[in-house]
Amino acid sequence: MTLNLSRTLGAVGLGAMLIALPTGAMAQDFDLDALIEAAKAEAPITVYASTGKIQTVAEAFTAKYGIEATGTKVSSSAQAELMIREYQSGNIVGDLIVSSDAAATLAQIIPEGMVTSWLPPDLADTIPADSQDPLVVYRDPAVWSFNNSVYDECPVDNMWALTGEDWHRKVAMPDPLNKPAIADWFNQLETHWDDKMAAAYEAFAGEPLDTSEQSATASWVQALAENQPLLTDSDSAVADAVGAPDQEDPFMGILSSAKYRDVVDGGLTMEICEGIEPFVGLANPAYALISAKTDSPNAAKLFAHFMMTEEGIEPMTVDGKISGNNAVPPHPDEASGVGAVADRLTPNDASTGMDDFDSRQDWQDFWRVHYSR
Repeated sequence: MTLNLSRTLGAVGLGAMLIALPTGAMAQDFDLDALIEAAKAEAPITVYASTGKIQTVAEAFTAKYGIEATGTKVSSSAQAELMIREYQSGNIVGDLIVSSDAAATLAQIIPEGMVTSWLPPDLADTIPADSQDPLVVYRDPAVWSFNNSVYDECPVDNMWALTGEDWHRKVAMPDPLNKPAIADWFNQLETHWDDKMAAAYEAFAGEPLDTSEQSATASWVQALAENQPLLTDSDSAVADAVGAPDQEDPFMGILSSAKYRDVVDGGLTMEICEGIEPFVGLANPAYALISAKTDSPNAAKLFAHFMMTEEGIEPMTVDGKISGNNAVPPHPDEASGVGAVADRLTPNDASTGMDDFDSRQDWQDFWRVHYSR
């Protein structure tokens, strides 16, 4: 089957949608104290994020600056719709959103001018170019994992092995129909790393993959779906399938590194599959975006600045999230060790975010057809 994905990349340039980002000499003119004073003169703020840890961050921000902030957990699937609804009604509740639905953010709320991105000038030198526009607060890894109480080392060394008979019905993963980030990952793989998927197939099978009818990524997605993986409604369920103790034949799975806290707290036994080719997993970005209609733009900027520091992002990095600021190290108490393999995660390339969103339904339909066979 040929996968026919729509391609709308380039219809609108992302850089034209966002406010100008201060760089270079402008960093010398930035006055953090002045921003703090301006923020103190504004109304309290509410910050949306898909993790409940945003409440802890908001409390720390209020304690540090004396500026009232409320953190509210909003699922990634509901974030874009909520921001659109608030913008259209003029009833702004969320002054800042830490948006984890990258494709919807880049395709729906940024192009319409509903939000703006602000790069802290004093931190710009340690924030990579691909994390500046929009501003990436953190990247949330999802990693291939195995049960290390059963296996001394990862039982597979290639993603294509998961499509074989040995792993029929023995791979656990979030359902791509319920977790759009997985479908978006398929599109990112095809768009940016299809050559690596093809090379991994050749290394696995000993012969080149025929890509005359569809991409290497589409062939992998098809084969994985047809191998009937266990689809879950949460990363926690994947972690249980992979890491539950006393199993004889446990699942392999891909799950958020945050679930490794259950290795310590919940008695699970699992480890990152560090040697798997071509990728250990993916790193989904979370963007800091300020509502275009907020009454507290300076407080929102200050909160974004706070989250780009080690102090501000600590509640997230302890769960395995990777700061968008390279000056912030991995948390010393993070359980998975994902920081050591961060360079083997596929980052989400914002330049094709619109295309990811446009292609999301195509990938989900493609998955549905082949999973049901």
